[in-house]
Amino acid sequence: MGKFWILRWIIVVGIMSWYVEGLGVNWGTQATHKLPPDAVVQMLKDNGIQKVKLFDADDSTMSALAGTNFEVMVAIPNNQLAAMTDYDRAKQWVRKNVTRYNFNGGVNIKYVAVGNEPFLKSYNNSFLNITLPALQNIQNALNEANLGDTVKATVPLNADVYESPVDNPVPSAGRFRADIGDLMTQIVQFLNKNGAPFTVNIYPFLSLYGNDDFPFNYAFFDGVTNPINDNGIQYTNVFDANFDTLVSALTSVGLGNMPILVGEVGWPTDGDKNANVGNALRFYNGLLPRLAANKGTPRRPGYIEVYLFGLIDEDAKSVAPGNFERHWGIFRYDGQPKFPMDLSGQNQNKLLIGAKNVKYLPQQWCMFNPDAKDLSKLADNINYACTFGDCTSLGYGSSCNSLDANGNASYAFNMYYQVQNQDDMACNFQGLAKITNQNLSQGSCNFIIQIAPSSSSSLRSSLVACVFITLSVILFL
Repeated sequence: MGKFWILRWIIVVGIMSWYVEGLGVNWGTQATHKLPPDAVVQMLKDNGIQKVKLFDADDSTMSALAGTNFEVMVAIPNNQLAAMTDYDRAKQWVRKNVTRYNFNGGVNIKYVAVGNEPFLKSYNNSFLNITLPALQNIQNALNEANLGDTVKATVPLNADVYESPVDNPVPSAGRFRADIGDLMTQIVQFLNKNGAPFTVNIYPFLSLYGNDDFPFNYAFFDGVTNPINDNGIQYTNVFDANFDTLVSALTSVGLGNMPILVGEVGWPTDGDKNANVGNALRFYNGLLPRLAANKGTPRRPGYIEVYLFGLIDEDAKSVAPGNFERHWGIFRYDGQPKFPMDLSGQNQNKLLIGAKNVKYLPQQWCMFNPDAKDLSKLADNINYACTFGDCTSLGYGSSCNSLDANGNASYAFNMYYQVQNQDDMACNFQGLAKITNQNLSQGSCNFIIQIAPSSSSSLRSSLVACVFITLSVILFL
């Protein structure tokens, strides 16, 4: 009997240690119709998620997080970095967005993200001279408020801030990008001095995007036929190689043991030929068990703190990087799960628990009017609809790529109609469209019914006002 209980104890401990420790998610809110924050917080609770990374410090979001004891990363958007170079402004920001919530039953803020990927080359050095002063001021303001021991300022950075030489493209040769090498050294030294982690966003999907020569299987975790050999270390996936390139870059400046936090990692499900549910499931079924086992990487074995990107699809995100930007969520726009997955990392996949009591607009759609006579302005109207509605699923390799010409028009018109809360005026398009009660969805292509607007849909409200002013000018010329 004694041996039986010992064996049972070993099994239980083994199972407990297999869960993903401290898994977090990114909660973005760039959507025309936002779910109520309370509903999102309940969804997080229902799925056992206890760490949240935000992209601002919005009052409604913070109020919903109060009392939950979730570990929270609040953020200062890039367009506020310049203001944070003034120490008084930095202190004001800390008082308003951190100190105000620092009470029993408040918000458990652990990190402040100072900017988001501010050194992307596409920003043309716009934030090069202000990120470090902003970081210093925010951390010093936290220290002055006696919060510096528990709240750390960090800068979420894209993985393009480090690289390996073209003539030696292995992780052990990793260095910070030459054009920002001195600045990165100052940043990591400041982070290290204050006990803050280096935060990096790693996207194996982007290795595939736009690069048909990249070895496809290397973006996942289930093995490749030709691993990369780095002085005897075999790299079978791009995540490990990317992470260890950063470890080498930190080592090159004398901080090889510095804590690293993966601020964003995930896989989109639409908007590109490689962005689909099958690939997303393959990616997460490789990533999550590794995290649960605390396997780490060859140069940094053990626990890695990770925030999945993202929680919910965001139909108002910029598509400048690609149409996939609006489809990173593990949940759809309405908080419903996209595919089975197991956040414990045991590959016992089942659908996550979706948002509850979601209220939708009526079951009606906007479609192309087959009786329309004058089609000369059809293209202009489709372009207009896609400017203010999300048509990213129509692109090559995407979920609605197989629609015919009439289907494309109907999809565009419906997306605009739903953004406008099914206003009758939003389904006319100079007589080219009409309202229908028939669900127009085909196969994998979903013609959505938008969720009913909530009080937090301020982005949608301002968009509606702008759209209807423009509509009256364009469509009635």
